[in-house]
Amino acid sequence: MKNRKWLWFLMAPAVWILDYFTKIWAMETLKVPRRSIELIAGYLDFSYAENTGVAFGIFDSLESNLKPYLLAALGLVAVVAILIYYWKSPAGRRLLYIALSVTTGGIVGNLTDRLLRGYVVDFIEVHIHDSFYWPNFNVADSAITIGIILLIIDSIMNPIEGKSSKDGECV
Repeated sequence: MKNRKWLWFLMAPAVWILDYFTKIWAMETLKVPRRSIELIAGYLDFSYAENTGVAFGIFDSLESNLKPYLLAALGLVAVVAILIYYWKSPAGRRLLYIALSVTTGGIVGNLTDRLLRGYVVDFIEVHIHDSFYWPNFNVADSAITIGIILLIIDSIMNPIEGKSSKDGECV
């Protein structure tokens, strides 16, 4: 049977499109006038934020006109690495294909923001009343997180077998 693993990669543009349009919605609805939409009282809101750093605002305080381009280049390197791994991966690993595809869609979603705006639009706010706030995130961040979790599950389900040495021991 012909290997059709490329079909699984169609999830990447689907994630990118969903991320793109939810960010447009957030900018049009939440940015001006600045407002928040409460979804689950005390726990979940939609609230606009701009992230000039990476996950959890890392590098947010780094001041440089090149920062968006450096972070975008990092995203491009990640996408290229994922694509190479995807096409070289063994046949029949659907969970791996899904994981790599949704991760790629998320990376491209945030990469698009960096290139178009110089920052990433975040709008999902999780908190526990006023005592704990998780940093705002978006659909792309969620896809990346889900993709990494699926990668971990796939690696547990499909461990790499050790290579045999000359003595017959696994190394």
